[in-house]
Amino acid sequence: MTDQHVPALRRRFLEDMQIRGLLPKTQTMYLRAMREFTRFLEHSPDTATPEELRAFQLHMKARGVGAPTFNNRLTVLSFFFATTCPRPEMKRHMRYQRAAKKIPVVLSAEEVTRILEAAPGPGLKYRAAFSVAYGGGLRASEVTHLKVGDIDSDRMLIRVDQGKGRKDRHVMLSPSLLELLRDYWREARPAGWLFPGRSRIDPISTRQFNRAFGVACDFAEIRKKVSPHTLRHSFATHLLESGTDIRVIQVLLGHAKLETTTIYTKVATKTIRDVTSPLDLLQRREAGSG
Repeated sequence: MTDQHVPALRRRFLEDMQIRGLLPKTQTMYLRAMREFTRFLEHSPDTATPEELRAFQLHMKARGVGAPTFNNRLTVLSFFFATTCPRPEMKRHMRYQRAAKKIPVVLSAEEVTRILEAAPGPGLKYRAAFSVAYGGGLRASEVTHLKVGDIDSDRMLIRVDQGKGRKDRHVMLSPSLLELLRDYWREARPAGWLFPGRSRIDPISTRQFNRAFGVACDFAEIRKKVSPHTLRHSFATHLLESGTDIRVIQVLLGHAKLETTTIYTKVATKTIRDVTSPLDLLQRREAGSG
C-alpha cells in the first residue's frame, strides 16, 4: 500500500459525507470515529478483516465505551463500508449495543425561576437566552443561532432555522418572553445574531452558553445534575402536566417520532399524582355500598 493511498481514502470519505449532506459537526464526529478505528488497526481501514472488526468491538467493551459512543462508531463504520469502501459483508459483523433508557432530569418551576434570576450579567443577555430555551423548548445550539429576524412578534412565534435533522419549525413566543426580549434588545441592540459573541460577527458559542448556565445553577444552588438541555426537558414536562396534548408538544420540540416525546410521560409527576389509584376507587365503592 502506498503512502498516498490513505490521504486519497480520507479525501473520498470526506467527499462521500459531503454528497450525503452531513453537517460539518457530524463530519468531524465521523472522522474522529474513523481515526479511532484506524489507530486500533495500525493499518488502512479499507483492508480491515471481519475478525479485526470483531476485535475492535471487544476492545471498546473492554475500555468501557458507553452504548451511545459504541453505536455511533459502528454507524460510521457502516457508512464507510457501504459507501466509501463498499464491503457489505462487514455489516454482518457489527453488533450494536442496547442503550439503557434513562428518564431525563426535570427542574421544578421554582428552580427554573431561581436559575433565570441568577443568570450572570452584566445585562439581560443570558437571562433572555435561558428564557428562550425554557419558554420555547429550544436546544442550546438552536438558541445560540437565533437571529433577530427569527422573533416574529406579529404572529407571536419564534422561527427555529435548521434545527436538529436540518428541519425548520416554529415555537410559541409568550407575551412575557417578548417583553423580556424587547428589554434585552433596547439594552444590547443586537443587529444580526440575537445573542452575539464577543466579536459580534459570530453568535455566542454553545460552550459559552453552557458555562453561563453552570454559573447560574451554582448561584441558584441547584443540586441536580443539569445542563441547558434540562430547560428543554422541563419545558416539555411542564406543558404535559398543564394538560397540553402530547402531539402538540411533539411538534414544538421538533421530534420526528411521537415515541421520542412520550418519555416525558414518565417524568410528569404532577400528572402521575393526579391519577386516582384503583385502590382508592375500590375503597370508595366499598364505602358507598356500606
